[in-house]
Formats: sequence, C-alpha cells, structure tokens
Amino acid sequence: MNAKALGLAAGAAVGASALWWRKNPSACPYGQRFWIEAPHPFVTRARLREVLALAPGERVLEVGPGTGYYSLHVAGWIAPGQLDIFDLQQEMLDHTMRRAREAGIENIVPSRGDARELAYADRTFDAAYLVTVLGEIPDQEAALRDLARVLRPGGRLVVGELFGDPHWVSPGRLLERAERAGLAFAERSGTPLGYFARFVRR
Repeated sequence: MNAKALGLAAGAAVGASALWWRKNPSACPYGQRFWIEAPHPFVTRARLREVLALAPGERVLEVGPGTGYYSLHVAGWIAPGQLDIFDLQQEMLDHTMRRAREAGIENIVPSRGDARELAYADRTFDAAYLVTVLGEIPDQEAALRDLARVLRPGGRLVVGELFGDPHWVSPGRLLERAERAGLAFAERSGTPLGYFARFVRR
C-alpha cells in the first residue's frame, strides 16, 4: 500500500472514530487523560476567570474537572471560598485532589456521581462551570436543568467548548438547550475555534 492510500485509510479511521464518539457520548477515560492535560489555547484559564466573574468567598461547582487543569487556579481565585469538583470517575477526582495537596490547596471538595443528578441541594452555588464536558453527557438537557437547580437565583453557569472535540456543542444548540433548562444567555467569549458561554439562572 502506497503512502497516499495509507493516508486515506488513516483519515477514514480517524473520521469513523470521531463519528462513533459523537454518537456515543461518554467521559474521557482516565487512561487517556493526556488529551485533557494538553494546553487549551482557545479556552484559556484567563478567559474562564473573566467570563465566570469570580469573587473571593464564593462557592463554585466544576463538573468534569479531569486532572485539575482549571480547578487549582479557580480554587485560588475564590479563596477563602470553596470549589466543589464533581466527576463520574473516581480516578479523575483522586488525581486532582493529589495535585491540590501537593500545591497546598485546601478549599477543594470532591464528589463522585452522574452530572444528570447532582448530589447537591437546591440553590447551593454562586457559579458553576464545565469545559469540554457537556457533550460527553448522554442527556445534556437533564444536566443543564440540574445545574440550574443547584445555582442560586442569578447564579452563573459557564460552558466551554473547543472545536474539533468529538463532543463539540455548537453555540446554537447550547443556547436552545440552556434556555429550555431555565437559563438565560448572558454573553459569549472566544472564537469559532473555542468559546465560553455564560448563562444566568432565571
């Protein structure tokens, strides 16, 4: 097989894999965490901080922290407030908490569970965020409804998406699903290659 044929076969395999992931949403396995540990040039920590409009002393929820790419910074920005991290995979929570301990960060609290049924009381959080996670959840609207439930009135939800992710959620689809979940659109920051969208609980 020549180089051109090999290239076409590889491209087809990648395309088929991406299509399968898109039709079968699931969390990134811990064993493939290198994908989420890479730099995030279009959905940066600085842009997240700006869009979330965080303040010291707030209680914030992160759904799908992975290995803590955003978590450790957010915890520092809201100290002495509390960051709750919520993930389906215990390995991800353990990894993030290990990094937090090594950095001397003590205001992160982990919980394991399904994002469609968050283990928190109504009106618990000032803000919540999830970055390149929403598309991995089989029922996105259920997750958005429960995120709205645990936010205080006027609380902020920020969703980050990166183009090229097999589970990419377009701005239009996100807006439709968020509005049906009781969230009002506030602003979007970024480029077509990556964006953060902020919503407010009605």
